[in-house]
Amino acid sequence: MKKMLPIISIIILLDQIIKFLVIANMNLFDSINVVENFFNITYVRNNGAAWSILSGNTLLLIVISIIALILIYFYFIKNQKLNNLENISYSLLIGGTVGNLIDRVFLGYVVDYLDFKIFSYNFPVFNLADICIVIGIFLICITLIGGEINDRNKN
Repeated sequence: MKKMLPIISIIILLDQIIKFLVIANMNLFDSINVVENFFNITYVRNNGAAWSILSGNTLLLIVISIIALILIYFYFIKNQKLNNLENISYSLLIGGTVGNLIDRVFLGYVVDYLDFKIFSYNFPVFNLADICIVIGIFLICITLIGGEINDRNKN
């Protein structure tokens, strides 16, 4: 866990700084065009999870986040010898989860700002913490699948 703390801390700090800057410099629903017809910085509030799932259930999402963090620690990190990729993967997942958890606890919603339009589809607005969570889960899946393949090859 000690190896993870610097990465987790950097993710949380960057996430909260960016969200602070968005709140301080933009009005709700303001949008700054960065790349025409592709990328905007748009300030929105999400009181749900991804794609506003469980919208309005902030307390439930706080409880789910806390339980998830506890389970991740006790079942996947504590007393485990993790390789570098696993350390990075869990750091990304934990840092992103805590970043959004801070928003939910102190604001009652998550600040989102990354707004992409891909092939005429306006993707739901998200944030750095969300990116870290998705990449962390993806890398964890890769390491789990890789471990399964290695175990099969040894047998």
